Amino acid sequence: MPSSLEPGTDNTLAERIELDLALLTAGALFSRVVKLLKSAALACVLTASIAVMAPTAAAAYPVKDPKLTKNPLYEAGALPTTTCAESELKRNNLTLARAYLDAVVACLETAWEQHLTNAGLSYEKVKVRHMNRIPKNYCGFDVGKEDSQAWYCGRNGTLVFQLGKGWLDNPYDLWLFNTASSLYGYHVQKLVGISAAYDKLRYRNRTEYDEQERRQSLQSECLGGVFMKSVWPIEGRTTNDWNELLDIVQGDEPGERRWFGKTSTVKSWMRRGFASGDPGSCNTWAAPSSKVA
Repeated sequence: MPSSLEPGTDNTLAERIELDLALLTAGALFSRVVKLLKSAALACVLTASIAVMAPTAAAAYPVKDPKLTKNPLYEAGALPTTTCAESELKRNNLTLARAYLDAVVACLETAWEQHLTNAGLSYEKVKVRHMNRIPKNYCGFDVGKEDSQAWYCGRNGTLVFQLGKGWLDNPYDLWLFNTASSLYGYHVQKLVGISAAYDKLRYRNRTEYDEQERRQSLQSECLGGVFMKSVWPIEGRTTNDWNELLDIVQGDEPGERRWFGKTSTVKSWMRRGFASGDPGSCNTWAAPSSKVA
């Protein structure tokens, strides 16, 4: 670990890469039912490297980069109303589960392509890969041993799904729908320049570093809610289904590393996106620290 990585200094992208080989700018790992699986994968990468950075008292600092706080995405209006029919799911049926996710991603492409191109913003289709086992060092991550995982790799703009017994034994369709929707939020961040600006953010200590992680993650959750609103009501769904989904959402628990935000915070940003249907409501970068805790 280079001596330049010390608390109290401003660390930029070069040092950030050395500090964390599994940054969310490269992608994200999702699981929201029992546990957010990414925390385990990232923890084993970060524990040793961040140990040299003694955390200091929380410093409420403003994020000033206009590519984050005033991104054109926020002025583009609500996502267009579209439809998205869910396909069939059956217990322990891998083929149907993969087809379900592919159909949701197709809906995401339709909505976001129309929205971004109409706003004069760049657009590129996401790639999708289904793997029986994601390689351990895929996209620079330290991939864990969980049998079911989903990642977004920013290097090549690819959503990667590994569906195992954990997700197939009793598949919850709307949760899979929301997982794909929120994960796609990272792709949107990449397309509009948020990810690149996030890469360049400076941070003085672990407290600020973790808060930046949460701002990015919470924004993707909010963007997932925006998309779900744009296709709601999904045929056969009611508000009760949305509320049941929120009931199983889980954020960081007391005593855990603060990657994603408290459960109440994650739910708040999901609700915010779903209530508005507008990416402009997802500006986590301009929100006070208390709103991304």
